[in-house]
Amino acid sequence: MTSKVKATFLALIGASTIGAANPAPQANFDWVEYRGEEPGAAAGADEYHNPILSGFYSDPSIVRVDKDFYLVTSTFSWFPGIPIFHSRDLVHWQQIGNAIDRPTQLDFKRLGMSRGVFAPAISHHAGQFYIVNTCVDCGGNFVITATNPAGPWSDPVWLPDVPGIDPSLFFDDDGSAWIVNNREPAGPATYSGHRAIWIQRFDWHTLKTTGQPTMIVDGGVDITTKPSWIEGPHLLKREGRYYLSAAEGGTSVKHSQVIFAADRIEGPYKPAPAAREPILTQRDLDPARPLPVTSAGHADMIDIGGDTWWAVFLATRPYKDNLYNIGRETFLLPVTWQDGWPTILPPGKAIPLIAKRPPLPPFAAPPTAGSFVARDEFTGAKLAPSWMMMRSPRQNWWRVVGGTLSLDPQTVTVGQNGNPSFLGRRQQHGDATVTTQLHFLPGEGDGAGLAALQNDDFFLTEVVTRRAGRLMVEVRRRAGKKDPTDGVLIAAVPATSTASEPVRLRVHARGGSYDFDWAGRTGPWRAVAHDVDGTNLSTEKAGGFVGTLIGPYAFKK
Repeated sequence: MTSKVKATFLALIGASTIGAANPAPQANFDWVEYRGEEPGAAAGADEYHNPILSGFYSDPSIVRVDKDFYLVTSTFSWFPGIPIFHSRDLVHWQQIGNAIDRPTQLDFKRLGMSRGVFAPAISHHAGQFYIVNTCVDCGGNFVITATNPAGPWSDPVWLPDVPGIDPSLFFDDDGSAWIVNNREPAGPATYSGHRAIWIQRFDWHTLKTTGQPTMIVDGGVDITTKPSWIEGPHLLKREGRYYLSAAEGGTSVKHSQVIFAADRIEGPYKPAPAAREPILTQRDLDPARPLPVTSAGHADMIDIGGDTWWAVFLATRPYKDNLYNIGRETFLLPVTWQDGWPTILPPGKAIPLIAKRPPLPPFAAPPTAGSFVARDEFTGAKLAPSWMMMRSPRQNWWRVVGGTLSLDPQTVTVGQNGNPSFLGRRQQHGDATVTTQLHFLPGEGDGAGLAALQNDDFFLTEVVTRRAGRLMVEVRRRAGKKDPTDGVLIAAVPATSTASEPVRLRVHARGGSYDFDWAGRTGPWRAVAHDVDGTNLSTEKAGGFVGTLIGPYAFKK
């Protein structure tokens, strides 16, 4: 018996009999492997693959400090929140931490998975990093700081006089700082989606706003057309002129990025000539085109040196109609300037999936784009920063010890609007396979295995459980509140498991279909359920702003 098997065996001693009493035995995972395949050719040596961050990485914000780039994205009610990425070539990104990594920073309580932290914006000034953000339904707008972008980040400093969402900071050449964000218009809103962009001074010494706010954009580019949801504003300065970049049109297929300019930071701001607006969209393309990229917008632009500009932005990749399970992803494109106005992509042009790399030296990092395999054998002292859980934890129900991830099953399940024993990693490809090896001898009604979910009401699970004294592998599906909280049983097959003979489980996503298989430590894979309808994991059906996460899961009766 190997030391790893022996450790697992000892953890299970006394809890391996049929009908074992609570507490339920630990669920011990030896490893989790993720394999994702992209259609089409791979990027060449001087090319990169879009998106640069595959899967649920929405609302990107970027900052440059000398030769280093740092990027953050939204995580809503997932914990830890706000991943921090580092790169030197804009193409390869290493996650170095999470800005919200302590439950004491923010409490996501029982919020829906698409509430919580929206659209973080990162900036840097005088040796300090700043993130301004909105915690929807849990406090409003706030700022956190760090001297090292990897953390630790401070507790939130709330901005009670900044209503609305999507704040970002801008530091001017004279040392002044300003905050811009989406708020209600000065007068009452006159139509659905009528919002405005406001600016206000920010004291970066005290982390407080000063003076009175000023509305600088009402509605959007042309208020007479009733533009909707002007949001995600970012200020930049070029050749002495101020530019305000913002998203317009909502986050679905009408999404776009627009631009305004002013000679003074407080305006007046005027939009680009009509022929230039929007500076990025995909809404003018045929939705039936092959391998479509849609819903592009929420961009942030950065000068990488020598007045060479690039933009990061979100977009989606549907597998059919407007169905996509992997969420809104981060893309990269160069910015061109003409007659004092920037363009990310001309009207009518599709976002390329393969493009020429930025003129920067290559940077080594684990893959986040294209086809790749990622295997976590839990050999470190703590979880990798890419693992997330549903909402802020109230207790430590997970451990990484001796190359094993151990989960303590809880009575709360993924369908019960809490913090269940579930750790997920993003599904980053339409064609993705997640495999694990599990040691678990459940009591009656206990379960452990893999879950793939968008939120509490929309998920798929494959678990080892015990029913009427018999070990089974079950697949369940939930497609809304009408279904039981543990999902509707799709299939169940007999299984075997001992302390020294684990079970392997496999989930294979193929667009809107999912296959579930099981096997012993060795031997062939055996089907539990194939061609399961996985469109319940699409944002279109599940609602909200997140993507599918897949990973280890455990519960007790």
